[in-house]
Amino acid sequence: MADKHTNLIVSAAPHVNAPQDTASIMRDVCIALIPAVSVAVYVFGLQALILTLVCCAACVFMEWATRRIMGRPDTTSDWSAMVTGLILALNLPVSMPYWMAVVGCFVAIVVAKQFFGGLGQNFANPAIVGRIALFIGFATQMSTWAVTPRMSSAIVNVAGADAISGPTPLGLLAKGSAVPTNLEMFLGNINGSMGEISAAALIIGGVYLVIRKVISPVIPLSFIGSVAVMSLVFGLDPIFQVCAGGVMLGAIFMATDYVTSPITNAGKVIFGIGCGVLTMLIRMYGSYPEGVSFAILFMNILVPHIDSLTKHVAFGKEKGGKK
Repeated sequence: MADKHTNLIVSAAPHVNAPQDTASIMRDVCIALIPAVSVAVYVFGLQALILTLVCCAACVFMEWATRRIMGRPDTTSDWSAMVTGLILALNLPVSMPYWMAVVGCFVAIVVAKQFFGGLGQNFANPAIVGRIALFIGFATQMSTWAVTPRMSSAIVNVAGADAISGPTPLGLLAKGSAVPTNLEMFLGNINGSMGEISAAALIIGGVYLVIRKVISPVIPLSFIGSVAVMSLVFGLDPIFQVCAGGVMLGAIFMATDYVTSPITNAGKVIFGIGCGVLTMLIRMYGSYPEGVSFAILFMNILVPHIDSLTKHVAFGKEKGGKK
């Protein structure tokens, strides 16, 4: 028999216990990124692993230090800082100096996340903000792509046998040079940011997240589908455009961020299509051959308006607040 002095805690319905918490979700994201990290290490070597560890350690430390300085509870145990470090690292060239990567971590964690109140309050994906800040501040280093013997002959031949850097597939396409085959693009025999080289590895991670019900496939499919459709409109190879650059990484791991993406299915479709269309417009008409990060950031800003336009009408009310 229960103790008669036991206090009952009464709260409003629904009385549902979620099987997942923030830490378990973030751990699943880390697990899903293992294939992409593994391919990066295989293609670029041990330096890729070191850069990844530097970004993860810097993000976790900066979150702990910032929360401590601000007198707020420690949130490093929720693994969100680790995820930010992983995603930011995978958005960087393997040759990125470590101190510059740490600057990106500072912008991502301190400026884009903690200054706005921490997880759940940030208006944009912290890793994307960190990447864009690095691109603006260190354009040369962010545009220097390592070449290794494991890469496509199309890249190695253009760069030269003794070259340590060379153009990305999108750069080759812009110059009218021969590009890697779609199979090479899919498997990861190309250069670029560490996490964007292998579409296969990213798809494996995405399927894992969908099976674990961590993400909905709506945004990735809308994003990737719109890139494919826009490619056909511009007379380009849709498979190449989807596998090149950061489309897969952005669609699966950055555009699906809970905090900075819409909550309704209709909003997710609008968000994904917007990201894909903007990506292709930047690629076709911008001075920079890639546009994924800028497209997602712009759509992040529009998320409150997308949610407002697509929110469900409460039972017994009409739009506009009338009964």
